[in-house]
Amino acid sequence: MAHLLGAENLRIAFPHKIVLDSVSLGLDEGDRVGIVGRNGDGKSTLMRLLAGRATPDDGRVTVRGGVTVAMLDQTDTLDPDLTVGFAIVGDRPEHEWAGDARVRDVLDGLVRDLPWDARVGDLSGGQRRRVALAALLTQDHDVLFLDEPTNHLDVEGVAWLATHLRTRWAANAGALLVVTHDRWFLDEVCTATWEVHDGIVEPFEGGYAAYVLQRVERDRQAAVVEQKRQNLMRKELAWLRRGAPARTSKPRFRIEAANQLIADVPPVRDTVELARVATARLGKQVVDLEGAGFAYGDMPVLRDVTWRIAPGERTGLLGVNGAGKSTLLKLVTGELTPTAGRVKHGKTIKVATLTQELAELADVWEDRVSDVVASYRTTYVSGGKEMTPGQLLERLGFTNAHLSTQVKDLSGGQRRRLQLLLILLDEPNVLVLDEPTNDMDTDMLAAIEDLLDTWPGCLLVVSHDRYLLERVTDQQYAVTDGTLRHLPGGVDEYLAIRAAQRRAEDAAARGAARGDGGAASAATDGLSGAERRELTKEVGAIERRMTKLENQVAKVHADMAAHDQSDFSGLAGLQAKITAAEAELAEAEERWLELTELLG
Repeated sequence: MAHLLGAENLRIAFPHKIVLDSVSLGLDEGDRVGIVGRNGDGKSTLMRLLAGRATPDDGRVTVRGGVTVAMLDQTDTLDPDLTVGFAIVGDRPEHEWAGDARVRDVLDGLVRDLPWDARVGDLSGGQRRRVALAALLTQDHDVLFLDEPTNHLDVEGVAWLATHLRTRWAANAGALLVVTHDRWFLDEVCTATWEVHDGIVEPFEGGYAAYVLQRVERDRQAAVVEQKRQNLMRKELAWLRRGAPARTSKPRFRIEAANQLIADVPPVRDTVELARVATARLGKQVVDLEGAGFAYGDMPVLRDVTWRIAPGERTGLLGVNGAGKSTLLKLVTGELTPTAGRVKHGKTIKVATLTQELAELADVWEDRVSDVVASYRTTYVSGGKEMTPGQLLERLGFTNAHLSTQVKDLSGGQRRRLQLLLILLDEPNVLVLDEPTNDMDTDMLAAIEDLLDTWPGCLLVVSHDRYLLERVTDQQYAVTDGTLRHLPGGVDEYLAIRAAQRRAEDAAARGAARGDGGAASAATDGLSGAERRELTKEVGAIERRMTKLENQVAKVHADMAAHDQSDFSGLAGLQAKITAAEAELAEAEERWLELTELLG
């Protein structure tokens, strides 16, 4: 693989802190690297240095001749006077960009809902962010640097972006470096992980799951001062292996080693005990929605929603922006009264909402953290143990130095954690989390998830962070077409439903454009009975081939686990078999999708 970009002895320091010190690394063709680390440790700084957006105090960054580099950063750099279309494709002739399959894919995946002639300055912050990402992805660059690309994308958009980046370049071509707190996205896209901490960059093989395993092993051998961190990451690994085993099927590590590490780790949640305590705190009735509906004037948002929330229920809500998730939650919390049906609240419920506006901190903006916490003369019970507010602060990543800091001087992630702390100390028994992952690094997300595991109440979560949804909730629902739909298959089922809806919308649009008004005929246009039978036969053959390849990959993984780990040549041969099989599987999946779309 050809070398694309390298850094040698990078050093950069801010007042009172050395961010990076003597860091040397490189990117080769085919590299897909995710950057993780605590907030403030230098993830975005490293990316800006490598992309040429910042100059190091010492060291240098070199780029191979002819290699083009592009970066999506977190600042809004679009000209507000441009139209959406011009911001994305510039003055390129329409036949040129419209004839490019990759450009069409980007437009459909990111800005499908935006008017082409809309002024950029009139868009919301999230819409401008999507336009900027689309403008970057429609161009042809060798190296892409993406700083929090999943911000302002819903679950469907994140899934699209992961698929697009995996298939953007041919095998062993191009390079990608991404900073994101979305751990599902890291696992889907990245083949390597760099952890930025204490002025260094430590490389790990594989995505987030592999990083967790290797870091647990590193922490296991570290000093006693790392004990708390080690236990937390072991719990995270236990969930990765037990709750979502497919995530650890791709990275190259010994499955046996993972199983040994978590052999004595209990499940992340004792659901029976939590349900018992929740029932004692809440009684038998929490919130019952019976045929509930809501309309803003003449515009209906929800209709005929029946949902009986049980004590200790942990539910994630999915849906596109504007589907009615927030309206549904306001019916649950009592902020809105239904315009149809009824909502019954239990007599003992106490609802709290972790909002995005940080309303709980408005009155303490000028106060020190220690003074804010001191006003709560109570303890918090976690896992059967009583914790003082100070101990809870420590668990959420606050140090003694932070106690004397004014709330207004905290970072965004620290304010978010303090907000959660104040809510928990108020002892609600129904907790609503509205996009709780904003401004959080992966370590703090793991700490908060660990805390929520022992929280004995009802938990309702709205988030575009798929990893968080699957980690802290036990079931998922979708708000779609004004109704509430249970998703036994979780997020994957939701994405399949959305894909089917979009195919139907596209077919209807094509039918309307031809004037025949028939979505079904549009979907099957041009296919004779014989052609349909032939395509159906090919779909069946591909499905059998995909099953065979999946079994083949699983067998080679098992062979790797049993193989002598000191035989690097043999391990490399086995990994080559896995890579070839996975590449063939990806091609088969792509063909299967094409055929099933043709068949409607």
